Order: sequence, then structure tokens, then C-alpha cells
Amino acid sequence: MPKFPALLLSALLLSTPAHALKISVWDSELQTKLGDGESSGGQLKVRLVGDYNGPVVVLFAPSDEERARNTFPGLKSRYSGVLRGGQLDLQADSGPQTITRFLTAFKLTVSLQAPGTPVTLPGLKAAPANKK
Repeated sequence: MPKFPALLLSALLLSTPAHALKISVWDSELQTKLGDGESSGGQLKVRLVGDYNGPVVVLFAPSDEERARNTFPGLKSRYSGVLRGGQLDLQADSGPQTITRFLTAFKLTVSLQAPGTPVTLPGLKAAPANKK
């Protein structure tokens, strides 16, 4: 095989973006999506609605590659939490923690969208009424 096509194929494979850890935040009944995000490098960028206060379900989905390499050992696929005014707290095994503090254990920093920035999420029509 000529070297140029082999080098081109290698370059294309290496330049293909790697899949990332994804996060989805839903209301407690899993009816309304309230946030989402995706990691890039060591940073997880998260968008959350700011006008919801109540219990949520937080879902994490590592890529197949991350699962195979055990990149996030101990990370469960589902956590309970609370979303209040754009602040997300998770119920971890060690107790409630902010999403930022929780993901520090997995060597990820969290970048939340700017407070007050309108969030448009696929499938989101309107945030449900606040739950207490």
C-alpha cells in the first residue's frame, strides 16, 4: 500500500473527534429535559434552565471508548438531585454535592452557562411549574 493513502487514513482517524461524557438533566418524572452537557478534554460544559426549582434526575453517558478505558471509575449512570435557580446539586454516596464538586473527583471541571442566559434545549417547550 502506498504511504500517502496510509498516512491520509491515519490522519483522518486521528482527527475524528472523540466521543465525550454526556449529561442530561430531567425533572423527577423524566418528562421534561432541564439541562444537558458534554465534556471536551477535562471540561464538562453544562446548560441548565434557570427558572426551575425542584427535584431532578441526572443521567451520565460515557462514550464506549471511555467505558472501555474505565475513564470514570465509580460514576453511576443515574443520580438524584435538585435544581434551584440554575444551581445543580447531586445526591452522591457521600451526601449532597454541587455538580462542580462532585465531578472534581473524576478530574473534570464544570463550566455552567452564564446565569440569566436563555437556554434552548431540544424537546424543551417550557420548564414545568416549580416543585417544592
